[in-house]
Amino acid sequence: MKPLRVRLAVLGLALLTGGLAAPAAPAAAEPAAPSPTVEERRLEGAVPQEILRRSGFDTVAPRFARSLDRARSFAQARRTVVREGTALWRRAVDRAQGRGPSGGDLSRDDDRPLYWARLGMARELRTWQPGFGLTEAQRARLLDELERTSRGQTAIRHPRGEGVRRILLTGFDPFTLDRDIRISNPSGATALALDGTVIETPDGPAHVETAVFPVRWRDFAEGAVERALRPHLPGVDLFTTVSQGRVGRFDLERTNGAWRGGFPDNENVSRTGTVPVTDPAAQPQWTTTTLPYAAVVAADTGPFPVYDNTAVTEIPAGGTAPVVRPDGPTPGSTARAGGGGDYLSNEIAYRATLLRDRLGLHDGLPGGHVHTPVLQFGAGNTDPATGTVTDPAFVRNRLDIIDQVREIVTVAISATERTRG
Repeated sequence: MKPLRVRLAVLGLALLTGGLAAPAAPAAAEPAAPSPTVEERRLEGAVPQEILRRSGFDTVAPRFARSLDRARSFAQARRTVVREGTALWRRAVDRAQGRGPSGGDLSRDDDRPLYWARLGMARELRTWQPGFGLTEAQRARLLDELERTSRGQTAIRHPRGEGVRRILLTGFDPFTLDRDIRISNPSGATALALDGTVIETPDGPAHVETAVFPVRWRDFAEGAVERALRPHLPGVDLFTTVSQGRVGRFDLERTNGAWRGGFPDNENVSRTGTVPVTDPAAQPQWTTTTLPYAAVVAADTGPFPVYDNTAVTEIPAGGTAPVVRPDGPTPGSTARAGGGGDYLSNEIAYRATLLRDRLGLHDGLPGGHVHTPVLQFGAGNTDPATGTVTDPAFVRNRLDIIDQVREIVTVAISATERTRG
């Protein structure tokens, strides 16, 4: 055995000449797959799976995943997302309007297959690990494309030319799903039922285009409403945002407030404060409807009563405490709730009517918000723990609401035409 000094010298020479390998650097860890969102995790429940299975929409997400796996670049992935997102919206509209196979025994008017299928696609896209480099920003862009295309926001196509009125209507996803995961939203069902349809009025045909929005604070803060509606408001003759409101009645909301009340959204996130918009220095506390509410309230539009709702909650000028005002806001007051409350239904109405005003359309474009009755399950089926996902009374209730929204819009566009004439 060599003396210690000799062995150390040999080792040093070996290291200098590369005769011995230096310790290998640890391999870079693979980036962790993004986690599904709160909304997407609800997909694991029995009720969403039953809704998907009984509508035939249970094949949507697996097929989308297979298509994604064939993409070899971001550009290919984007084309896949746009194609499949658009196809999902069209499939949901066709099903609601009686075209093509029903896919199962769930009634065609049901909006829930679209909601749960979209979440299945979003989960596949969020957790997808492609064979090429995909940045976080690129994945976010793909998710945004999926949201917009599968909600009909990129498919709004009104006819050109004279002789046809143009109506734009929006609805919402189901919400409060942790209270009852079976919930359907009649405003979303109405959007599917009316998209691309023609309403015959005494003054001629009116073409309806629709879109659906998420129940998420962050999407609204990021400008989703303005981005979807801005290209179309200048070219329509009437618009209405629609959401689910109170039991047993329709409300036409006279005034919308610039306040978020903090009720948790579909991601269980709360937001409280002034509605965030561009140019906040010029932001009003209140916006108002320009829908012909008097004509709608006076008309016989269906089984539910329709109210002109003028109440708001405000902090009066110089005051500190909120006050309910049955007849609308007082000068200089600060909003705490519009007629439609302080949740996202009020916010979409506020954003849409503020956009109308900022585009200089206040005096010429009828627009505002309609709150539908709450969609209720039938007697004996109200317990979410033991109840079924649908029943005859539930379907009848939803169909009645859809039909009455159609009639409300018909009266509104007809009243608008008479006023102009």
